[in-house]
Amino acid sequence: MAVRNSSKGLITGSEPFSSRVERVCLKFPPRVSSPGLPALLLQKDMHEKLLDYSGPRLQFQMVVIFVLTQMIHSLLKIFGLPVFVSQMVAGIILGPTVFPDNYSLINISEDSIAALGAVGGIGFVYFLFLSAVKMDVSLTFKSGKKAVYIGILTVVVPMISGLITIKMCHPTIDLFANRVFFLSISYAGTSFQVIHCLLSELKILNSELGRLGLSSALIGDMVTLIFTILGTWVSSGVQLGALGALVDIIASSIFMLLVLFVLRPVLKWVVNNTPEAGQIKDICFYLVVVAFMLSPRVAYLLHLNPKYGAIVCGLAVPDGPPLGSVLVEKLDPITSGLLLPIFTATCGMRFNLTDIKKPDHYASDHAIAATVALIIKFCVCLVLAMSCKMRIRNSLALALIMISKGIVEIGSYAVMYDKRMISAALYGYLTVMIVSVASIVPLLVKWLYDPSRKYLCSHKRTILNCKLNQELQMLGCIHVSGHVNSIINLLHTFCPTKQCPIALDVLHLVKLSGQATPLFIAHHKHIQTVSEKSYSENVIVTFNQFQRNHWEAVSVNVFTAVSPPNLMYEDICNLAMDRLTSFIILPFHRRWYIDGSIESEDQTIRSLNFSILERAPCSVGILVEVRRNPKITNFRDASPAHHSSPYSIAVIFMGGPDDREALALAKRISQKQSISLTLIHIKAKTCLGNILSDNGRMLDDEMLRDIKRSVKLTYIQEQVKDGPETSTFLRSIVEDYQLIIVGRRYRSKDPQTLGLEEWAEFQEIGIIGDLLSSLDFVGNYSLLIVQQQRQQAA
Repeated sequence: MAVRNSSKGLITGSEPFSSRVERVCLKFPPRVSSPGLPALLLQKDMHEKLLDYSGPRLQFQMVVIFVLTQMIHSLLKIFGLPVFVSQMVAGIILGPTVFPDNYSLINISEDSIAALGAVGGIGFVYFLFLSAVKMDVSLTFKSGKKAVYIGILTVVVPMISGLITIKMCHPTIDLFANRVFFLSISYAGTSFQVIHCLLSELKILNSELGRLGLSSALIGDMVTLIFTILGTWVSSGVQLGALGALVDIIASSIFMLLVLFVLRPVLKWVVNNTPEAGQIKDICFYLVVVAFMLSPRVAYLLHLNPKYGAIVCGLAVPDGPPLGSVLVEKLDPITSGLLLPIFTATCGMRFNLTDIKKPDHYASDHAIAATVALIIKFCVCLVLAMSCKMRIRNSLALALIMISKGIVEIGSYAVMYDKRMISAALYGYLTVMIVSVASIVPLLVKWLYDPSRKYLCSHKRTILNCKLNQELQMLGCIHVSGHVNSIINLLHTFCPTKQCPIALDVLHLVKLSGQATPLFIAHHKHIQTVSEKSYSENVIVTFNQFQRNHWEAVSVNVFTAVSPPNLMYEDICNLAMDRLTSFIILPFHRRWYIDGSIESEDQTIRSLNFSILERAPCSVGILVEVRRNPKITNFRDASPAHHSSPYSIAVIFMGGPDDREALALAKRISQKQSISLTLIHIKAKTCLGNILSDNGRMLDDEMLRDIKRSVKLTYIQEQVKDGPETSTFLRSIVEDYQLIIVGRRYRSKDPQTLGLEEWAEFQEIGIIGDLLSSLDFVGNYSLLIVQQQRQQAA
């Protein structure tokens, strides 16, 4: 056993630096791996003996942290609190506040703290690197004036306020010699990573407010980084003199220039020479990881904070696929799932409630300065947002977003505390402030800002309310190349003319991978809002050709949205609102081979379809391609553009608003002579169980009379007593049609579908849609399930 005395500098209220002597006991030789469970079973106090070895002890501590964090989060998430708060609370519980006797619950000691802290520190550095990889710095040059003003002023003004507050408390204090300037920057700074995590958890990342907050946060983060580096150089000048500061400035500048103008161009060359949809070479991945692992050490040698080495190295990596996405996909799971929660918990373990009961003057003054900076930051953002004519609720929500605190701030303070740059009492105050802000902000933002409110339309945006000679505004959504032909084939059935035109907006939806900022690109304006990447080239070419083939009858605008799959509904609904869309076409999530086996299936598309059906500001249609007829191998023959005989369309009508919308669509399609329309009216033999109101029946009868009077069609009426009879009847006729249109009729219970709902697999396409897409039906037809607009303001 060895005893070591250590003396470390600590800032206090009375003296700039004072020494604190510690006695640290270390055991030699260190015991890492246990001899094994059988050998330990022969010893007494097996639990104590096992935890004497650093390897099993570290694993035990990680398990306890993980289990306790999950237990706490299962309770706190009910109230909408983020996982960061749960991790901090878990660390506080495991720390000296609850277990003052050497953290006895998980056997914390000096040597175990070093091991646990090292693992957590690696996670924090990885987190900063991956966050920088996902950042698109070019956004700072393309953001609007609103984001620029908010990003800059919400850092500069609070920072000056914090410095003034500290100077008023200590008129003789040196703002650079005692790290006061750096603390003021941390109080006023903006963290892009924290705000991005907040917006993602609130699911408003690609909303209007989320995009503004993200742009402002990126600019604020860059301003914070610049002030921090400048402060480091000024502090070097104070401590080392002008010559020492000049050497640090030159060395740091050379490092940044090498990373940004040598490493980044090389990585861009690698990305540009990688085939489209190809994988990056493993050697490139490993070289980037090695460079990243060396960057904190290089930054430390240059008298910079080591974390800035990881950030600068991450900014040199081109965001998005193929390189950025590979780094995120391979490193993020272990970082966010294992290492980062350990780091957050260790930050909570540093907190001791007894430290803030008797604070020193230094801690009290800085606590006041941190509170003043936070309030000033909120007020500045609120005033700027309201001066830009934002609504008061949105302004308040934006101001709350900009004052968010989280893992980046607590990590910085933990490093300062370990280096004795701040006292234990100040660390305790800052911990309380960060946990409080991180708990309150999400709840208030969620209450103030609900993006779905704007989808409540006072106007009816349906096909039924669109006149025949009026341009029909449609929105087609595409995920993969196979959806392009499906939508074009469907549009051919509409047979657009100058008298009955179509305005088509095509939205190509791309998964956000390896990037933090969602993109929305309007290709018809030749404007790329935040990125120079090329998207949707094949989609643009195909639909431009479709527009040329239907000149003056079809107008096409192509958009691309790059966003997280669970938030893509925001892009679709926002575009539908802005373009006054009446009908959204969504692809079905499953496609089949000709033998009935599944060709592809994407559950994220299914979840997206559900979200659109719930929130859409207009009518929605889900397009299902049923291709199970062995006699037909060329599916281009299914399109009316390649048909010499009339194109057969059937509408299945049982009543209700969705079925009336389906009839309105069929009425618009059947204006062309090449379309053969069949109206199949399935009625119940008995009225028992029919939930339609008298008003609903009147509207159904009026709709039927109107379409019979104005359109040439074949009318088939079939009476059934239950679902099996309906299934038998439909199975006998489906092969006669190329397109079948049905209403979704969600949660409608009728005698015609009695007994079928128990067997329905896909609720998003309704009972009849699910029946017609099942393997029991053989044919070669497209199936369009229609839902009338639901989101309407009272």
